Amino acid sequence: KCRYPLSACRSLALGQQYTSLGSQPLLCGSIPGLVPKQLRFCRNYIEIMPSVAEGVKLGIQECQHQFRGRRWNCTTIDDSLAIFGPVLDKATRESAFVHAIASAGVAFAVTRSCAEGTSTICGCDSHHKGPPGEGWKWGGCSEDADFGVLVSREFADARENRPDARSAMNKHNNEAGRTTILDHMHLKCKCHGLSGSCEVKTCWWAQPDFRAIGDFLKDKYDSASEMVVEKHRESRGWVETLRAKYALFKPPTERDLVYYENSPNFCEPNPETGSFGTRDRTCNVTSHGIDGCDLLCCGRGHNTRTEKRKEKCHCIFHWCCYVSCQECVRIYDVHTCK
Repeated sequence: KCRYPLSACRSLALGQQYTSLGSQPLLCGSIPGLVPKQLRFCRNYIEIMPSVAEGVKLGIQECQHQFRGRRWNCTTIDDSLAIFGPVLDKATRESAFVHAIASAGVAFAVTRSCAEGTSTICGCDSHHKGPPGEGWKWGGCSEDADFGVLVSREFADARENRPDARSAMNKHNNEAGRTTILDHMHLKCKCHGLSGSCEVKTCWWAQPDFRAIGDFLKDKYDSASEMVVEKHRESRGWVETLRAKYALFKPPTERDLVYYENSPNFCEPNPETGSFGTRDRTCNVTSHGIDGCDLLCCGRGHNTRTEKRKEKCHCIFHWCCYVSCQECVRIYDVHTCK
């Protein structure tokens, strides 16, 4: 039985409009790009919309961290409703990752907000406790990730109601991101007793740092499953579904990312694909990986310049208790793609 006051109990509209909602009064009708189902959700549950917005922002920031050394570095466009430009128009690995990390971000932020008591329609989780273990007891506020996942599913999947391959792909990757949150829930404990003796521990369910979610989904991006589109005739008309392209490989699970179109190489600027190219990007001259100057610069070579940076140095700890440092100027070589 559904214990949440959401009507559902059953493609994320990514745009700049979501990244600024957390700090200003929210008028649902003023947010461009919402489909009718998302608009209804916003009006019915307006008090959790700042958390939804914060989750999208969190997903974007994590995407930019994970792809900071790759040809496509999750660049955003400030003056566009489609915050990543045309990049997400194709059913590529990049689209798969963005949908997964953004949906995970919404679930994560809503769950954290509920545990902090900022909403009246959710709170701590009291349904997944079970008997305590030896040497510890339940305490604190267990984070209700099920509720966060439910909100993310209701809001993010609202756009994916078409019987086509892209909706099927987006819904699968959205769910993969949310499942990652549930899979990474863990017990977090605090010791009690004289002088930190830990005579008693209280424990609660907690989400991991979001960086762990990003790291996991980045691995899933690297091993994403390529699919092919199949059409079926059903009573409602033609329906598109996805099937793994290579029968010899293990079929994707609900935790894997899927795609069915190849990515551009992102070497040169291309307004049609949304590629900004890699010219003037900083590269790692000692790396043989994708962040190295050979691969990141797509064989064009790189320029090297020296750069002076002021840094703290010769730091000394004084009893008790402060640290004093000198300021040093150090010279670094900076390598950028031609």
